[in-house]
Amino acid sequence: MNFIRQYVSSMPAWRDRMKAHLVLVLAFGVAALTGCAGNAPPEQPSFYQDLAQVDVKVDAAAAASMISGFRSNNGLPPVTVDSELMRMADEQARTMAAHDKMEHDVGAPFRDRIHNSQFRSAVAVENISAGYHTLAEAFSGWRDSPPHRANMLNASVTKMGIAAVYAPKSKYKVFWALILAGDGRQASNRYRWD
Repeated sequence: MNFIRQYVSSMPAWRDRMKAHLVLVLAFGVAALTGCAGNAPPEQPSFYQDLAQVDVKVDAAAAASMISGFRSNNGLPPVTVDSELMRMADEQARTMAAHDKMEHDVGAPFRDRIHNSQFRSAVAVENISAGYHTLAEAFSGWRDSPPHRANMLNASVTKMGIAAVYAPKSKYKVFWALILAGDGRQASNRYRWD
C-alpha cells in the first residue's frame, strides 16, 4: 500500500516533468524555425532576372558593373551609366519592339540619332539584340560576337545606356539596345553599330 501511495504522489511530478520537456522541445522547434526564416535563400541577382514580363526593367547599374568588369579584364577603364544614353537606348529598344524588328535603323539611322544628341562629337557605338530574356544572356551574346565584343571593348567609350523592352506578341519577347559613347577626344571608329 505504501508503494501505491508513493506512485500516486509521484504522478503530478512526472506530469510536470513531461510538461517541462514538452515546453523545451516546442521552444527549440520555434527557435529552429525562426532561424530558418532568417536564413532564407538570397534574392536572385538582377542580371538573371527574366525581363520577358510587364513592368520589369533592366538593372543599369548591374549592366555597367558587368561591362566594366569585362573591360577591366581587358585592360580598359570602366563605363558609367548616362541618363541621356539610357533615354536613347530605351527609345531604340521601344522602336524595335513596336515594329517587331531588330534593326539599328528601324526608327532613324544610328548616326542620325547620335548626331541629334549631346554626343554628336563623341565616339559612339551601339549593340542591339532580341530574344534574350536576361541581362546575363544578352551580355554573353554580345561578348561572344566579335563585332559586339569590339563595341564593348572600344577604348574611347566612357558612358553607357541600356534598355530592354518586353514585346509579348513578338517571337523575340525582349528587345535590347546598348549604347556606349565617349567624349570625342579620341575619334577612332566614331560610329559603329552591330
